Amino acid sequence: MDDAGTPTDLRARAAALTARLSTAEKVAACHQHVPAVPRLGLAPFVTGTEAAHGVAWLGTATVFPQPVGLASTWDAELVRRVGEAVGVEVRAKHAADRRVSLNAWSPVVNPLRNPRWGRNEEGFSEDPHLTAELATAYARGLRGDHPTVWRTVPTLKHVLGYDNETDRDVSSSTLRPRVLHEYELPAFTGPLAAGVVGALMPAYNLVNGRPAHVSQELLDLLRGAAPLPLLVVSDAYAPSNLAGSQQHFPDHVSSHAAALRAGVDSFTDGGADAGPTVERLTAALAAGLLTEDDLDRAVTRMLHLRLLTGELDPDDDPYAAITADDLDTPAHRALAREAATRAVVLLDDRAGLLPLPAGASVAVVGPFARRVLHDWYSGTPPYVVGLADALAESGAVRTAEGADVVTLRSTTTGRYVRLDRATGGLVADGEVPDDDARLTLDDWGHGLVTLTAADGHLLTVENGRTLRAGATRVGGWEVQESFALDRAEDGTWSLRHRGTRSWVRRQRSTDRLEVGAAGREQAERFELSTVVAGLADVAAAAAAADVVVVTAGNEPHLAGRETEDRPDLVLPARQREILRAARAANDRCVLVVVSSYPYALDEVEAGCGAVLWSSHGGQELGHGLADVLRGVAEPSGRLAQAWPADPGAAPDVFDYDLITGRQTYGYDPAPARYPFGHGLGYEAVTWGPAALAPAALTAGPPPAEPLVVTAELSNPGNRTTTEVVQVFARRTAPGRLVYPVRLVGYARATLEPGTTQTVTVVVDPARLTVWDVRAGAHALLPGEHELLVGRSVADVRARLPLTVAGSDPAPTDLATTVLRAADFDDHEGADLVPDQLLVGEAVTAVRARAVASVDFWAVTPADDLRLRVRGTGGPLQVLHRAPVGEEPWQLLGSTSAAPALGEGWSEVRVPLGPTPDVVDLRVEVPAGLQLLDLGGPSAL
Repeated sequence: MDDAGTPTDLRARAAALTARLSTAEKVAACHQHVPAVPRLGLAPFVTGTEAAHGVAWLGTATVFPQPVGLASTWDAELVRRVGEAVGVEVRAKHAADRRVSLNAWSPVVNPLRNPRWGRNEEGFSEDPHLTAELATAYARGLRGDHPTVWRTVPTLKHVLGYDNETDRDVSSSTLRPRVLHEYELPAFTGPLAAGVVGALMPAYNLVNGRPAHVSQELLDLLRGAAPLPLLVVSDAYAPSNLAGSQQHFPDHVSSHAAALRAGVDSFTDGGADAGPTVERLTAALAAGLLTEDDLDRAVTRMLHLRLLTGELDPDDDPYAAITADDLDTPAHRALAREAATRAVVLLDDRAGLLPLPAGASVAVVGPFARRVLHDWYSGTPPYVVGLADALAESGAVRTAEGADVVTLRSTTTGRYVRLDRATGGLVADGEVPDDDARLTLDDWGHGLVTLTAADGHLLTVENGRTLRAGATRVGGWEVQESFALDRAEDGTWSLRHRGTRSWVRRQRSTDRLEVGAAGREQAERFELSTVVAGLADVAAAAAAADVVVVTAGNEPHLAGRETEDRPDLVLPARQREILRAARAANDRCVLVVVSSYPYALDEVEAGCGAVLWSSHGGQELGHGLADVLRGVAEPSGRLAQAWPADPGAAPDVFDYDLITGRQTYGYDPAPARYPFGHGLGYEAVTWGPAALAPAALTAGPPPAEPLVVTAELSNPGNRTTTEVVQVFARRTAPGRLVYPVRLVGYARATLEPGTTQTVTVVVDPARLTVWDVRAGAHALLPGEHELLVGRSVADVRARLPLTVAGSDPAPTDLATTVLRAADFDDHEGADLVPDQLLVGEAVTAVRARAVASVDFWAVTPADDLRLRVRGTGGPLQVLHRAPVGEEPWQLLGSTSAAPALGEGWSEVRVPLGPTPDVVDLRVEVPAGLQLLDLGGPSAL
């Protein structure tokens, strides 16, 4: 057996099967929809079942909290159990329909660098190592614990640097080596090294100017971290982007050949139509752009994945007993409730309002009073429990969602818009504003509203034109249930449909409403009248209760989702109005935020006695929140992503250099409103002494022996409580190399009333390393460090010194060493671009700048420096300064004029003046030039 517990003969069997396939069959096997090969016992096969937090798009299945919510449990074992339940339900779907793939397309392990990312809900944490640990647990649950047969084969998404939806298929994520190896890669390499992943999916974006789907070095690097073969499946329609929107190749034949050579094995393109993919790969073979060996390599990986699931050994399948009866089991329902409860984070309780007093009357107001919403990758839950309904199980509850109920009166017919209950359509022929003329208007912010008709259905658009009340929820890839209200100068209103970008108009012959007007001039205009004022309802409900619970948050399909980043970090204006109305009527106010991402709650929280957060928690959201609010369960969630204090704090979604951009909790010096790791309980735990052993290490490669941190905790209260002991590392010795604060370990502890417990956190010294760009490896830096032990990154209860003995690495001798330009220590305005088609990278200036400055520290310069460059522009300048302090840069040498170069790399000579033996070196690269590397004549 190999390291993953998979018999090595599976690889040989896969290769043998590949050898028996014809060339045409191999080509066909490179598409997502693989046809059957009966003579070899191969049934039709499809890659990909979405399973981010439950089985998606395949009918009824248990829906668990979003991954960002699961991460707030900080409980790998709970996350593993959720993954196991999802894996069982994938198998159950497969048992009912063999076309359901056992290749699960989850988990998403892109670290949550920017809270404005539209897919924030799909990731786990802004910390890459916490992401890795929880993703490993989820994947382990999906994979199962059988030594040879996998329950499902998890797929890590998305390789790599994917944290923006705006222009996602044409934007490039610049990842210099330190950011790549210290931040992006660990989230992937953790699950890979654990042997619980069998596939990878590249991202839509480019990385360092090269499309991720042809980034061979990245795919090879990740494959090298896994103990077993990895299938690489493309993202949907991404192969066609290579010669389409990305314009990286002149045609689809050369682009598909490059993707296969780079390591993409399965093309998810064209839906079930494999024709274009087969034609392009066949043409690439005929043109000599691909070889049979290239095909064999890809197909063997695909067959190996199928063998892992026991597909060809049904008599030995340990999961054969799983049937459709294993969907929506009582155990899965209980687990969904446990996960929803454990994912709740108590952010604040300054007024001591929680838990809610027994017998207290409660009002629940706001958009999530009863709603349970779904995201794009949610499944279809068998039921949902909202907050008000859950609270009502133990006492009377008043509710008011805060939405206005309005009527629309057509300015052309003079009559009211009414619901035609026979067809679900809307007709502007109502004589009076009766019940069928009433529409409930929910304002989700940023100009987006949904409208609910009198029969409880949302207005939606079908076939691109027909407007009717026919939806039970907002959903779909192209949302059809959202509208924008447009007010004219005369006070009348019109409606623009978000999905079709066209306006609502009236059919003259029937008075029915439809969409299709190209502009507001052709749109029907309405007089809008408020029948029920939502804010007045909120105030009345709040005033009549002992405590008011105000709900707020996002609709996961609007203003922040796949293909769309969030416009800002603030709650919608209407929700702030609801909060103010409730607070004015009752100062015993609890704010419950249900969202896919953080908010900046500066104004909102100022008047709230308590604040809780949950992600969209799946079918048991209401019970999870109610159990915490009532005190049935102790709040034990902790933030896996900081909530900023400043609404404008989110960095540019296109800036991937965390170090210079001071992004995430590790680099950002600004205090967060709710910091990474934050979360309160109902009992205040007392912290005693903490200790570290050993307290000294040696610089260089990290040792195998772990560091051990112990902390003494006591619970003096009357309730069982949970504490999460978090250990962070930072370097205290001054140095020019930016060293982040980073999580290096944690442990959950359950403390019974009146007990004391010593909690142990084991720390892998590798977590304290940085990427040494010269050595191309992780290394411990010499100097003084400390481990911070506490409740969050900002709530530190003990500081434990750690000495790393040794000296800094020797200076880089340019006379004998070639220094890659991409291996800079610091930069200003630098971008990375491809060297060759599939591998390598060079430095250039970002588009908005005239020059890029790249700095190399502690260098022994060569007398005759050579630089390899290409392009046009110049002159190049080389500067130096002493390797300590902040002295100004001094010109050392430059090219006399702009180099006149061809398309390939050319060597440019820069004679250098006298310098000290060791200097910091700066190379200024003008726009239009690309710098590959530098060194002395003997080195190059």
